[in-house]
Amino acid sequence: MTSSVTESLQTATRNAGGQTPRVLCVDDDQLVLAALQRMLRGKFEVRGVTEPILALKLVDEAVASPFAVIVSDLSMPGIDGITLLTRIREIAPYTVRVLLTGRADIDSATRAVNDGAVFRFLTKPCGPTDLVGAVSAAAEHSLLIRSERELLEQTLHGSVKALTDILTLVNPSAFARGTRLKRYVGYVSEPLGVTNQWEIEIAALLSQLGSVSLSPALIDKLHSGAELDGDEQRLANGVPRVAASLICEIPRLGDVCRILELSNVSFDGTNSPRAGMSGDALPLGARILKIANDLDVLEAGGMAAGVAIGTLASRIGTYDPRVLAVFRRVIEEDADPVRVRHMRLGGVVPGMVFAMDVTSPTGLLLAARGQEVGRALSERLRYSMPESLLDQEVVVIVPVGIA
Repeated sequence: MTSSVTESLQTATRNAGGQTPRVLCVDDDQLVLAALQRMLRGKFEVRGVTEPILALKLVDEAVASPFAVIVSDLSMPGIDGITLLTRIREIAPYTVRVLLTGRADIDSATRAVNDGAVFRFLTKPCGPTDLVGAVSAAAEHSLLIRSERELLEQTLHGSVKALTDILTLVNPSAFARGTRLKRYVGYVSEPLGVTNQWEIEIAALLSQLGSVSLSPALIDKLHSGAELDGDEQRLANGVPRVAASLICEIPRLGDVCRILELSNVSFDGTNSPRAGMSGDALPLGARILKIANDLDVLEAGGMAAGVAIGTLASRIGTYDPRVLAVFRRVIEEDADPVRVRHMRLGGVVPGMVFAMDVTSPTGLLLAARGQEVGRALSERLRYSMPESLLDQEVVVIVPVGIA
């Protein structure tokens, strides 16, 4: 049994890149610690420490090459094994935890397993077969959950990229608006102490997917900042909700969908889909995105950023005052360092942002103001545009770091 588990782990490890699983052993008894290391050495890369505080430090610092498994004694002075493994779960959730305990502590060990702090517990004295078998199973479990996480992240990244690439080609102005909103929320997320900034940025970037439900004429009016009538405004307000319905099945985007669904709700609860959904009960991402969206609408109509933020401030009850204050401060500081350059359309590179609309001689919108040059657009320019169009002069914003 132990042999088959170890062989399975070794095969999986080879498939994952050949790295030997790293194991950290913690026991305040130096003789026990040496025995643990001796039994595991040769099958794993083993590190042993006698102090729980040092173990926490090592796990926290092992970002580039994390420990697959930690084996800890239960009864230690200062920090006991359950407390240690619980803290390690918080700082390294993919490090699988194994607890060593004496028979007198069996109730505590059972509680640790039930509370989710440990993967398995072993009673002392523990022989090589039991120890190697448990650690092999724990390392295999660690490899599995890391692989699932990577697959999930790749699926998420690929799905978002595919959607944005399609939007770039099908509706350049909508994609440009999404990238402008993404930059807006990026400016204010750090000052506001946002913990999951990626969720708000993806919500901003994908918020314009719902524009597929709008007519070309209405899309043009939105892009130019023209005044909308009642029905047009209602349709425009529904764009984020349509976007949410399109992405709600993508893994890990549940909170992004919630941000989109509530991004048109006023801070005082106006337009709230259900009672009590107002103020701080609204997701912070939704409150940020509402300001970014309405600010972009005013700027698209030709209003200067400082005047636009003042206009929003006059709409009492519509926006979170704290978030609006951060927007105002960021706009007044204008801390984003950029350069404006005139160049051939064929010379633009990924990362640059169009400062003005780019149109064909017939008036077809090729790229919209605020649209960032990405891989899809770059390939479209390179392979699909005639040389005469690529020779036209365009105005781009060149962020620092791009030559």
